[in-house]
Amino acid sequence: MGIGGAVILLILSLIFGRNFFSGGGGGGSTSVQQPQEAGAQAPPANESPEEKQQVQFASFVLDDAQATWDRILAEQTGTRYHHARMVLFRDATQAACGFAESASGPFYCPADERVYLDLGFFDELRSRFQAPGDFAAAYVIAHEIGHHVQNVMGIEPRVREAMERDPSRRNEYSVRLELQADCLAGVWGHSTDQRKILESGEVEEGLNAAAAVGDDRIQRMSGRRVNPESWTHGSSKDRAAWFRRGFESGRIADCDTFNR
Repeated sequence: MGIGGAVILLILSLIFGRNFFSGGGGGGSTSVQQPQEAGAQAPPANESPEEKQQVQFASFVLDDAQATWDRILAEQTGTRYHHARMVLFRDATQAACGFAESASGPFYCPADERVYLDLGFFDELRSRFQAPGDFAAAYVIAHEIGHHVQNVMGIEPRVREAMERDPSRRNEYSVRLELQADCLAGVWGHSTDQRKILESGEVEEGLNAAAAVGDDRIQRMSGRRVNPESWTHGSSKDRAAWFRRGFESGRIADCDTFNR
């Protein structure tokens, strides 16, 4: 059963009030927030069928990723995980970290522990970045949840403090933080593979998405010179490599980008 098929199981679970998943995934703990109706679960009245499907998909990935981190963060580090929220929006919304708009791209705000994602990004990932597929979109959400894991573990605040102490290394610290989030997304991917959720070719979709949003590729797409000193997320090669590392090992300890 692929990620797309898992969405069907999520819908059935919600309709019948039963858990149609096996092996610990899903389970109805969705916390997708619509900014048009703050704190509400219901989508806005003018939501298109495509957006409704996108909301259901994001809801499934969010729930599955967080159910996974509930288990493996305690098992592997002894740290208790607490859930993030997700805000899906159109065009623009307000975050505790500032104004969020579609041009910002998906991001995690540690101040309110929310992932912000413009629904239009799914189309942009497929068309502009040439990274189609359900698992490509799932990688993006899992990467942002990886930032929440870093926050829960205390890594994110320590890195921000290091940036303030040594601004000359701000970009370097940022790249290491982002590559670690890629690896943590891979750790979640490892879990989905172990539970036989992935179909043939979906791993490659995730790897393609990680490479598609590398700083060097984005600079080339924008017609700019490739300048590693300006990078904040890492090269296409490194992003895909760290995602693969987490996917293959399933171990948080193998995601230490700060000591490699």
